[in-house]
Amino acid sequence: MKRWPRLVAVGVRTHVIYMSRSPLEITFAVLVPLVYATLAVYLFRAAGDPDRLLTASVGAGLMGIWSSVLFGSGGAVQNQRWLGTLECLVVAPTRLPLVLLPITLATSVVGTYSMVATVAWGWLLFGVPLHFAHPVLFLLAVPGCVLALGAMGLLLAATFVLMRNANALANALDAPVWLLSGMLVPVTVLPAWTQPLSWALPTTWGARAVHAAASGGPVAAPLGLALGLGALYALLAVAVLGRVEARARAAATLALT
Repeated sequence: MKRWPRLVAVGVRTHVIYMSRSPLEITFAVLVPLVYATLAVYLFRAAGDPDRLLTASVGAGLMGIWSSVLFGSGGAVQNQRWLGTLECLVVAPTRLPLVLLPITLATSVVGTYSMVATVAWGWLLFGVPLHFAHPVLFLLAVPGCVLALGAMGLLLAATFVLMRNANALANALDAPVWLLSGMLVPVTVLPAWTQPLSWALPTTWGARAVHAAASGGPVAAPLGLALGLGALYALLAVAVLGRVEARARAAATLALT
């Protein structure tokens, strides 16, 4: 167990390099955040709320990070299955959660480009003023949010190992999660019955911390909740992954054939 930090660090570096060599990953990572940012700025302008354009850019960046984690985690596991190496990862001496954690964290790291791109895109193209209420806290809140998203991705990866077509689940979870998390619009405008769902997501508190650092408000409390829930999701993933792995082996669903 003393070697797991090095294992995670090497795994994250390896998967980041691997993703940077994929034309599909590069195209998706470069274009999608810019589309999100453009739509968000136009929506806020049409609503007559130009003072919140920075919030729109930051929210679009969070949406891009979540999409990168969601589709990247599912795609990474799917790629291992296509390459025929998923079985090797499962039977390796290293526990499966420690094998999947670098994948989800790598997708989060790549997703941080979304935040830089959307903020820069809004500033260069739409003249969005970069007046952060807490610049230093913003630089701390974004990595904290990334860690929370990576932990949530680890829990999702448990189902990705079991499913032959992980993208089917990813497509269904993209918009609902960023909507419930208040990444672009406040969760207070959603129906009351969705509030408990929002509170249970680390993405909600991570997004709240990032928005507070950008626009003003308390940052430490929501960031702490995001990291705490992220740790809980990671522990839950470790507990669930063993049963999911056993079921996948019994049903012979690790390989495509």
